[in-house]
Amino acid sequence: MSLYCRFKGSLGQFELDADIELPESGVSVLFGPSGCGKTSLLRCLAGLSRLEGQFDINGESWQNDKHFLPVHKRPVGYVFQEASLFPHLSVRANLLFGHKRVKRSQKANGYISFDRLVELLSLGPLLERSVVRLSGGERQRIAIARALLTNPRLLLMDEPLSALDSHNKAEIICYLERLQRELTIPIIYVTHSHEEVSRLADYVVVMEAGRTVAAGEVNAIFSRLDLPIQHDEIAGSVLNGVIAEADHQWGLVRIGVSGESIWCRDTGLQSGDHVRVRVLARDVSIALNPLVGSSILNCLQAQITEIKDDVAHSIALVRIKISDSQGEQYIVARLSRRSISQLDLQVGKKIWAQIKSVAVM
Repeated sequence: MSLYCRFKGSLGQFELDADIELPESGVSVLFGPSGCGKTSLLRCLAGLSRLEGQFDINGESWQNDKHFLPVHKRPVGYVFQEASLFPHLSVRANLLFGHKRVKRSQKANGYISFDRLVELLSLGPLLERSVVRLSGGERQRIAIARALLTNPRLLLMDEPLSALDSHNKAEIICYLERLQRELTIPIIYVTHSHEEVSRLADYVVVMEAGRTVAAGEVNAIFSRLDLPIQHDEIAGSVLNGVIAEADHQWGLVRIGVSGESIWCRDTGLQSGDHVRVRVLARDVSIALNPLVGSSILNCLQAQITEIKDDVAHSIALVRIKISDSQGEQYIVARLSRRSISQLDLQVGKKIWAQIKSVAVM
């Protein structure tokens, strides 16, 4: 861990109480419902809002009891919900606005050049165009590139996809995944979207009512039953796997996940590719024996580790472990209390988890 922050105090009528450590690289997602304090925390990190607290990055203090580094001196890139480009400048001029302020001596430690960013974000055909006539997705790609061309030590992204339609969201996520593989600086990303956090997050911080209530790796957080995120209708787990083989006849691929196999639609992935699989709790059922003559392709041998009430009295959440010599991962099932009673499901019981639908992220 190389990024630590602690903030406590009032911002108008809102109370923030956050205390977290984050990895030195990768994407850390601040996740939770609207109004829970994600953007407020991000603004404190940027220095746009000031509360009592502490903020250290790579051993350097940007804020403590005696010191507060002002926002204009913080090497931070900030991407807002709206692109906020200069309408009187071309795409190239918008990008160079931040780039020209970077001194030659600062171009180290993971610096990405102008040409490389233009390539990564496919901006070449847009460089001489006016930003006024661009789509929302194109404008946001330019905003991301402009933030990175300032050579920041920290990139902050405040729901950068929230103003986009579904087509542009899907496009931008692909570009963000490219950047994720290329960047060495930490990225702190704000969202309330399950899909975005499932695809992009290396580390997740869950927030509720101004407080940080949990933090950890994606699979660990999204399989916890004590967090409010599991009461969402689209709640689910995220599994890490590797493409093991392709079945070209039926357009499927088999993904190896902790010693078990999951079949899903072939989207052009290659054998050996590392992937993430999202499994919704509502798409998981449980059997005491492997089914014969079923249309459900994915039936995983597993073990129950926890059973907890859902919001509705008639429903419960069940945490299920799949494991092999390489480690263990967890999925969550949402079942009726009647089914749990009829099957005599208990913690420690070995079962078969049937997964009706799987999404490769």
